[in-house]
Amino acid sequence: MRWPMRMLPQAKSRDCLQNINFKNLPSPGGRGERGGGKPESPPPEPSPIKGEGNYGLIMRKLGVFICHCGVNIAGTVDVKSVAEKVGKIEDVAHSTDYIYMCSEPGQQIIREAIREKGLDGIVVACCSPSMHENTFRKAVKSQGMNPYLCEIANIREQCSWVHQKEKEEATQKAEEIIKATLGKVRKNEMLEAIAVAINRRVLVVGGGIAGITASLDLAEGGYEVILLERETALGGHMAQLSRTFPDLDPAFGGLLSKALEVAQHPNIHLYCFSELEDVKGYVGNFELVIRNKATSVDKRKCTGCGQCILSCPVEFVSEFERGMGMRKAIDTLYASSVPNKPVIHRDHCQYFIDGTCHRCEEVCPEKAIDFRQEDERISEKVGAIVVATGYELYPKEQLGEYGYGEIPDVIDGLAFERMLSPNGPTKGKITRPSDGKVPKEMVFIQCVASRDPDRYMPYCSRICCMYTAKHAKIYKEQVPDGQPYIFYMDIRSDCKGYEEFLQKTVEEKGLLYLRGRVSRVFQDDGRVRVLGVDTLTGKMVEVAADMVVLATAIVPSNGVKDLAAKLRATVDRHGFLTEAHIKLYPVESSTKGIYLAGCGQSPKDISDTVSQASATASKIQALLSTDQLLQDPLIAFVDEGICSGCGICVEICPYEAREMDPHRGISIVHSALCQGCGACIASCPNNACELRNGSAGQVLRMVDTFIS
Repeated sequence: MRWPMRMLPQAKSRDCLQNINFKNLPSPGGRGERGGGKPESPPPEPSPIKGEGNYGLIMRKLGVFICHCGVNIAGTVDVKSVAEKVGKIEDVAHSTDYIYMCSEPGQQIIREAIREKGLDGIVVACCSPSMHENTFRKAVKSQGMNPYLCEIANIREQCSWVHQKEKEEATQKAEEIIKATLGKVRKNEMLEAIAVAINRRVLVVGGGIAGITASLDLAEGGYEVILLERETALGGHMAQLSRTFPDLDPAFGGLLSKALEVAQHPNIHLYCFSELEDVKGYVGNFELVIRNKATSVDKRKCTGCGQCILSCPVEFVSEFERGMGMRKAIDTLYASSVPNKPVIHRDHCQYFIDGTCHRCEEVCPEKAIDFRQEDERISEKVGAIVVATGYELYPKEQLGEYGYGEIPDVIDGLAFERMLSPNGPTKGKITRPSDGKVPKEMVFIQCVASRDPDRYMPYCSRICCMYTAKHAKIYKEQVPDGQPYIFYMDIRSDCKGYEEFLQKTVEEKGLLYLRGRVSRVFQDDGRVRVLGVDTLTGKMVEVAADMVVLATAIVPSNGVKDLAAKLRATVDRHGFLTEAHIKLYPVESSTKGIYLAGCGQSPKDISDTVSQASATASKIQALLSTDQLLQDPLIAFVDEGICSGCGICVEICPYEAREMDPHRGISIVHSALCQGCGACIASCPNNACELRNGSAGQVLRMVDTFIS
């Protein structure tokens, strides 16, 4: 007969008592066997006694260390009173408090107590475990204690911060939280980190400035990199820019030199016009399937001479030029692109539409045109993945009140960048798209679809204030007799040199800033009329403009949600990839081994993007610096005697860490994949699934502390 799951912990605890020699232990009166005189020999030193099964140790000496966290905890909780009361618990051999337990002096208090009192387990009552659990685990490990016999009692976020006006109740609750955590640590197992062999190659998804920077940093560190870009060339949106703020350096030259470094680096394998089709595995051992799309050009034969481009009779609107230029059915992404190999766009090529044109094939001196080329599936293995997927601008179709997409002289910031670029559709000249005339009245509208929670995006896109000032400055330099108007909500210039650049631009160029929202943009009598309000004067404003430039919101790139699902990473409600912790782990995703860089995580400028990409590369180099990876053992396990092999846990596991053993007919856990989320425990109908050091018995004992 099988014991019910909830009785197992008690039964195991009683069994363990049989292994204790009671003969030499002092009697309740503190004397010898008969209650008088001294015991024949001194009592043995307390030590942990290993229990049977998965129910760990019977603790004999516990320590409790309560942190004031300045006034975050001590301002609400009477920490000294709590330490005194907890110290009276039978198996608590040491209880103390300190102003900052996470500091070096605080950690030294813990180390000394473990060494001097022979503690078997400890509870640190402080902030959330996500903040300093690893800090305290390292401290106890240095004294020979198993780090998984250290538990955190969260009395800041879950107590003092939510009961700031109820000090007595908060003090009582803090005491109960600590007692509950003591109940858990008494049943903790002594665990060891799981060693996993790792592959020291890295996948970088996205070939913009973030992906380029991360790839070069990793490659220079001696790591092999696979760089994946879905466009036909490297560069991302930075390739579309004219100059960068605040120094107004040309953007393309610096980007081109970096892209050439990538293409020529022996440690970087470049896959352009490619997408990530499938991902399996876990940190240190990811298995990839890459779809390298057919270009209809043999890259090994092509020399990039451009004869095919010149001879192609088909033109269509260029997305790279933001609709202001044309491109051929066989073409490169931009002039001097890296790699500089043309691609046939089959949706526009006459050969693939009706088979009537072979012009490019006929003129190619290297016979590199291959109309029969097909997509190729490539399998690769890597140890870590960088997601640097970049951004897009808010869809113009959804900005009806601004006339964007309907009025030809209303364009977005990227289109204006192409206009200002020497290699752009107008060769750097500012002209109206409708008639090619130089605009004398220019309106720049900031925060279009940004900071507008009622209709559009609630967040700030961060770069709009600065690039609008850059645009207005360049416009004024090129059209000295022109007048730029800038509608804004607030000016945000929070990085090095930005405020100085902005102030200098306003003073020297005579820019007219109007604080307020624009309500409507419409065309009338050949002019673009902009209706708004100046909130500083309280007056309505109407400007008859020749041209309008919208600073539209930055949004995640298309397809990021699908990619995140493949990587088992998370995105926020706007579609940006989310970090594990915004302050402590800003470049790590919620899935181990997946790292973030650039605007795929949140809007940011080039300098912040490059900084984050280098930080990501540094993190990965640390991760892959050894031959094996140590992983947290707080994962799920299966009681094989209870498991019925129903397979529910296999279907529900979000990390694909479960699999059915075909020979034994039970579920097994892939320890390297399991993240300890607990979904299998909640779904198991037989209670056969448990978490290491988080068993149902432990959780129920913690609950009993609060309700008893």
